[in-house]
Amino acid sequence: MDIYVGNLPWSIDDDGLQALFAEHGDVISAKVIKDRETNRSKGFGFVEMDDDSGENVISSLDGSEVDGRNIKVNKSKGKK
Repeated sequence: MDIYVGNLPWSIDDDGLQALFAEHGDVISAKVIKDRETNRSKGFGFVEMDDDSGENVISSLDGSEVDGRNIKVNKSKGKK
């Protein structure tokens, strides 16, 4: 399952995102999306997990606070 994670703190990186989600199941991949020119976080990312862990993590982490920001976690709509 691909999971969209929005409103991330600017300080979080790929490893931090993976660690946050690893508490709730096996993470296949975790990627914070960065601006091509500045290499700074755009404030969102994507995590890939198995379907069972994905459903649990969405209900557990959506709206939770990470470094002072309430993150949004939901199933990714995929690339268009």
